[in-house]
Amino acid sequence: MTTTSTDTRKRRKEARPAELLSAALELFVERGFAATKLEDVASRAGVSKGTLYLYFDSKESLFKAVIEQGIVPLLDEGEQMLLQHRDNAHSLLQEMIMRWWQLLDGSSLGGIPKLMISEAGNFPDVATYYYDNVIVRGRELMRQALLRGISTGEFRKLDIESAIDVVMAPVLMLAVWRYSLAPCGCGKQDPQAYMQTYLDILMNGILNKEQHK
Repeated sequence: MTTTSTDTRKRRKEARPAELLSAALELFVERGFAATKLEDVASRAGVSKGTLYLYFDSKESLFKAVIEQGIVPLLDEGEQMLLQHRDNAHSLLQEMIMRWWQLLDGSSLGGIPKLMISEAGNFPDVATYYYDNVIVRGRELMRQALLRGISTGEFRKLDIESAIDVVMAPVLMLAVWRYSLAPCGCGKQDPQAYMQTYLDILMNGILNKEQHK
């Protein structure tokens, strides 16, 4: 089959949104939201600024699309995991935590937590979008996993809202460290050992010891 120039242009056009989102994510993480300019995103993606505007009308819309394409699918996956998981609650919780870390560890999306911490105060609309679409849904996933374990007696009774914060904080801290002090050579961490130690401490802290004697 002969590939025509029209076919090539069509494929190129269809690829552009993904290329723009990839470029935007890289620049947001490297420079921060405030310092990233739309023309820089277009340049890194290899298109003109005018072409970028065919797909995204602002830097805020670019950021929202990065979240929708990169992080929201993982939340969708987590919700399906809750519905389909038939094993014990602690394996569900560990699986959810490790899946979240794999996302943060495996791409520039791992720089988003640091970006939000540093930029939220200056861009409240962006922060609110992230909170509503990522943090709220992520907390609900943790809430349901913890409640499942408590209801079956597998986990001891906990203050759920505080427990959610404690469960999520170490993973976020590891991601923040990777995109802040780690590039400066300030201390070394073994992420695999960190996660294994964290999960060991977490699970031994929340398991109902009476049930697991």
